[in-house]
Amino acid sequence: MADDKVMGPASYFPSIEKKYGEPIDYWMTQLESVSDLKHMEQVAYLKTEFGMGHGHANALVGWFRQHRA
Repeated sequence: MADDKVMGPASYFPSIEKKYGEPIDYWMTQLESVSDLKHMEQVAYLKTEFGMGHGHANALVGWFRQHRA
């Protein structure tokens, strides 16, 4: 069904898990360790520390910031 299509940042999750070999929960834990940083600082952290591409890093940070308690 077209209505079941994953949209937004989560649409990147399958390719992130495949490319970097870690589940999304792993990346959420990494971001929790830098939760005091601003959005783009968190993106830079993922890019610098893990060699992640900008789109993937931005999607993870967007999801993290939207869904964390």
